This record gives sequence, structure tokens and C-alpha cells, in this order.
Amino acid sequence: MDACCSPKRAADSGYRRVLVAALALNIAMFAVEVAAGVISGSSSLLADAVDFAGDASSYALSLWALALAPAWRSRAALAKGFAMGAYGLFVIAMAAWHASRGTVPEPATMGAVALLALAVNLGVAAMLYRYRNGDADMRSVWLCSRNDAISNIAVMVAAAGVFGTGSGWPDYLVAAIMAALALGASVIVVRQARREILAAA
Repeated sequence: MDACCSPKRAADSGYRRVLVAALALNIAMFAVEVAAGVISGSSSLLADAVDFAGDASSYALSLWALALAPAWRSRAALAKGFAMGAYGLFVIAMAAWHASRGTVPEPATMGAVALLALAVNLGVAAMLYRYRNGDADMRSVWLCSRNDAISNIAVMVAAAGVFGTGSGWPDYLVAAIMAALALGASVIVVRQARREILAAA
């Protein structure tokens, strides 16, 4: 059978198209959320913006890794797993900084942008759903998209909490939850990537 018509090559081609679309959407949402986070003073929106940037980098890395041997794809996933953990620690630090300053974000902007981000991330998650049980690299991409959708819902809840209480604490709490999701996904991806690297050695 012609290699270009093989199931694996066809699957890689479909996955590549999904990654390109996801990359473009994440770059656009990063710009939107940075602007909205600065305007509203929301740590959870800024945290989500950084997450969009991290995801864009993750999708770009996955596109590059598609042409590599499986062992190198696992190494790329390992790097992404550590990056997810670093993101989680960054969000914790940022939430603590806003809490120390008593920042009260603007809830209407938080809610509107979170709703837009949720629509984007649900679309990306739907495109990636069929690849969720692939290798460590595919799994890391799926976990990122899943966590993003959960985070957007959480930011909307935080916006309602800020509106109802007049306090920034709902925003800080959601940022901490987002950090915990990132750290948990980091552990899952790093463990699977290490197993795959050892198996390929």
C-alpha cells in the first residue's frame, strides 16, 4: 500500500490539521485574554492567557514532533509536562501576589471573555477528542484542552463570585484551582512520557 494512504499517515495528517487550527485559535485567545486581564485586573484571566500561550507552544511542539521517531515525541511530551508544572507554580505565585494587594477584578469583563474562551476551548477539545488515548504527546494535548475548558467555567464562576461578594477572593481561589489542574496534568504526562522513553531505550 502507498505510504501516503496508510492508516497511520492518514491519522497523522488529520491530527496535523487539528493542531494547526488549535494553534491559531490559542494565539488569538492569548491576545484577547492578556488585554482583558489587564483591563479587568483579573488574575484568573491572566492565568488563563498564559495557559493559552503555553498551549500554543505545546501545539507547535507537537506539530514539530509529528515528523520525529516515537522516542523523540515522548521526549517532547516530557518537556511539555514540565512546562505544565511550571505554569501551575506561576499561577500560584500570581494569585498570591494579587491576594496580597487586595485586587478586586471587574466581573463583567471576566465573565464575557471566559465565555468566549470556553467556546473556543470546547471546539478545540471536540477536535482533539478522538486522539485522547494516543501516545504521551497526544495525551498531553488532550489534557491541555480539557483543563482549559474546565478553567473557563471556573473563571465564569469566579466572575459571579466577585460580582456577588465585591471581593477578589473568588478570583484568587479559581486561579489556585487552575494551578492544581496544571500540576496534576503535569504529573500524568511526565509519568507516561518517562515510561515510553524507557520502553524505547
